[in-house]
Formats: sequence, C-alpha cells, structure tokens
Amino acid sequence: MEENKKDIKEQVKKGYGKIAQQGDSCCLTSSCCGSANLAKNISKAIGYSDEEMNIVPEGANLGLGCGNPLAIAALKAGDIVLDLGSGAGFDAFLASTRVGPSGRIIGVDMTPEMIEKARANAKKGSYTNVEFRLGEIEKLPVEDNSIDVIISNCVINLSPDKQNVFKEAFRVLKPGGRLMVSDLVLLKNLPDLIKKSIEAYVGCLAGALFKKDYLDYIKKAGFENIKVVGETFYPVEAMANDATAKVVKNSPFVSSEDLKDVESSVASIKVYAEKG
Repeated sequence: MEENKKDIKEQVKKGYGKIAQQGDSCCLTSSCCGSANLAKNISKAIGYSDEEMNIVPEGANLGLGCGNPLAIAALKAGDIVLDLGSGAGFDAFLASTRVGPSGRIIGVDMTPEMIEKARANAKKGSYTNVEFRLGEIEKLPVEDNSIDVIISNCVINLSPDKQNVFKEAFRVLKPGGRLMVSDLVLLKNLPDLIKKSIEAYVGCLAGALFKKDYLDYIKKAGFENIKVVGETFYPVEAMANDATAKVVKNSPFVSSEDLKDVESSVASIKVYAEKG
C-alpha cells in the first residue's frame, strides 16, 4: 500500500513538473498544447475574473484549479495565509493583495519545477509578502499554530493520504484559524478504468473521494463548524489538465453514455472549517 502511494505521488510530481516546464495546463497531452488562452479559459469558466487574471505575473495562472476559493475574498489585512499546493503562485499572489504588507503568504508545493516558477513569478511581480517552500502537504514545512488561514485549490484530491493532509492543516493553524478550500469530490462511483488510471490521478479525478468521506476526514482531523459553501458539477473537459478527458474519450471501453455518467459523478465543492 505504501509503495503504491509513493508511486502515485511520484507520477503526480512528474506530471505537474512537466506542466511547470511547458507552462500550459494541458501539457500531458499533445492535442491541445500550445493554446496560449487555455489557462485563462479554464480559470474564467471556474469563476476567476479578468481583473484577477490580469493582475498576476504572466505564467502564474496555469489553469490548474477547480474553483476560485471564496477564501481569497474573505482574507483580511494582516492574515498569515498558507496555500497548499501553490503551483506557480496564482492564488498566493491574489491572496497577497488582500492581506497587504502586514500579512504574509506561504505557498507549499512538492514539485521543484513549480517552486522555481513560483519564485521567479514572485520576483517578476515584486511580491515582498509571499514566499514558496518545497515540501509535501502531508508533512508541511510549517510551524505549529502559526497560520491564520489555509487555502487550497484542487490539490488535496491529488494526495494518496488525505487524512494526514487535514491533520497537518489542523496542526499548523492557530486556534480560531480557518480552512477554506476548493476541491473535487465524487457523488457516485467512477468506472474502474478511471479509478485505476495514473493519468486520471494527475488530472485530479481518480484520487477524488466521496463527498461524505472528504468531509469526514476534515472532522476527524479536529475541525469544527464544517460547511460546504458552494457546489457545482464539474465536466471532464474542465479538469486541471486534459489527461483525464483523454483517458476517458480514447478508451474503446467507454461509451458516450459512460462519459455522461462520469461527468455527473464529479462535483467541485468549496468547504469552510475552523480550528477551535
């Protein structure tokens, strides 16, 4: 089991390393690479405004989210914010404008190429209140009780050990701290073809939990006042990268009816929780 978790994590790391290097959310497939507007189109479809996309450095938005966290709008001046799976820095940079010079943003990502890209973007955009740390969200390089708010956008579902992610989130939050994340969950079972596909895992789908299980993990970690503050269906084509859609559509074992079934099985949710 542990070996399988390590293999999944390595495949995810390699996949997102390629995305960082090629600068396009679809780099795991050849069919759509080179589309300069893909990341913006995906981000706009999931709720980001043109203003938000235009104020960050070019290359920060890779179209890897599954929903604009309401967390960013709820941040206030002076907050210390932790972004789990910060990628090239898109949400971290948006958050930095909310917390102001008295606040601080810490982004954590396990992919060296993403960290390198994010740090370059921070320098390019002259962000003095943002830092990026290489590390795993299951073992955060962050002190106990040091964070006011945790945000994350379509990343926790990539972890093969989600319970530990939420335990770590609870550890690093200050008492009264808030967890506000967007993520993908299942509303019903996926076909075995998807569940067994590493490509689909990198595309955020094969690793998704049932909604109830996802919320139970948050509760077991010690969080209180857990609320789903937003929920929408999430079509396969809008996945963080096109790997999932390719796996599904190119399979001779998946009919058009199966595809519709897959799409109705996945939801993007926004979750709020507190550390008492």
